[in-house]
Amino acid sequence: MRRLPTTPGILTARRRTGSALLLAGLVLSIFAALAPMASAASETPASDASSTSVTQLADATTEDAGFVAVVEAGGLLDPVMMDFLRQSIVDAETEGATALVLQMDADGVVVDTSALGALLSQMLASTVPIAVWVGPSGSSLTSAAAQLVGAADQVGMAPGTRLGNAGAPIIDGLDLRRLDPIRDTTVGSQEAADLGITTAAAPTIGDFVVNLPGVRTREVPAENGETRREPITQVRFGQLSLFSQLMHTVASPAVAYLLLTVGLALIIFELFTAGVGVAGVVGAGSFILAGYGLGVLPIRWWGLVLIGLSMVAFAVDVQTGVPRFWTGAGVVMFVLGSLTLYDGVSLSWITLGFAIVSVVLAFVAGMPSMVRTRFSTPTIGREWMIGEVGRAVSSVNPDGVVQIRDALWRASTNRATPIEELEAIRVVAIDGLVLEVEPESGGAKDYRDRSGGESPSAD
Repeated sequence: MRRLPTTPGILTARRRTGSALLLAGLVLSIFAALAPMASAASETPASDASSTSVTQLADATTEDAGFVAVVEAGGLLDPVMMDFLRQSIVDAETEGATALVLQMDADGVVVDTSALGALLSQMLASTVPIAVWVGPSGSSLTSAAAQLVGAADQVGMAPGTRLGNAGAPIIDGLDLRRLDPIRDTTVGSQEAADLGITTAAAPTIGDFVVNLPGVRTREVPAENGETRREPITQVRFGQLSLFSQLMHTVASPAVAYLLLTVGLALIIFELFTAGVGVAGVVGAGSFILAGYGLGVLPIRWWGLVLIGLSMVAFAVDVQTGVPRFWTGAGVVMFVLGSLTLYDGVSLSWITLGFAIVSVVLAFVAGMPSMVRTRFSTPTIGREWMIGEVGRAVSSVNPDGVVQIRDALWRASTNRATPIEELEAIRVVAIDGLVLEVEPESGGAKDYRDRSGGESPSAD
């Protein structure tokens, strides 16, 4: 269990010098005051000794007050989060915590029933009291994850939170008085209090902690003139490690789906570019992380197959450089695969809309244009374009833009034969990334004739 850092910062050389001077001055002041203090030592009133004893007693009380461990669990309860919660219980028992508080905001469980049952059994058998607090406002504890309240000693909810849809208890020994009212429905904080599910009002985690049995508190004046309670017992907050947070995030439905989409799209992009670049590395990394997330989450195999086939369909038209039938088929398969990918876990419409729109734009406009640019180089060759007829998108005099088979290309022409906008043109040669064109009516030779023979001369 991770503790709050308490290590001081590193001092600079200047600060060390200043501290040395300050220490020297303090020593001189002590020597100067030694004589008066020695003469007055025998005349110290009894009240001062009593005051010192009270201060020492208060310090000892604070040190002996123990600590409360608070761990936060958000998102779906996946293997990473389950291991974290179980280890937190072990740490609390080993370190002698006064209580362990699970701050929950979970909408489901993606581990099997046996793993959840093992956690609930460990909570019931714990020697340290375990409390569950649903918060802050806007949080929820629903689906099978709500069964945690049946194994908790204390339960609290912040205003604006929801609890319920717990289903039938998966192990014996759970508190059915708490679980029965929320098997098939959800309740708010006030309803939970009326049903006796919660044990104390707890708008914040601090309010919940000070009401836990065994937690020592004191009253302090508040800014509004009233008094408030604050814990003397130390509160330690724990959270997932950085690597565990990454794995827990990857295993969320939206992130795993987006990583899968990005990974496949970048791999296809890399197939049509020369060499192995950043796109290939990022795509491979995204695909690997998506594989872990999808391995944890409940998925339908046909949804995953549809997404994979959609990428193959997109790649067919990307290779030709023009979106046609296979692009439309890819869009349909990608949408169907996205809607049926998860079993029992839903994706938000924002996530679905963003992914679908991005994929359509990438494979309809972005990648075909990129492939046309790449394959227009002499190393790959596009000899079939010589003799093709198109039109000028802008005036070509001597440079401009033309359209060939719905694709835009940079073009140049002879200064003696400028081409006006929308005028028909014919490709006569390819120079790197630029097409050499001429007016359609100005060409006497059919450049699509690649026989190599010369036209017979007229008698």
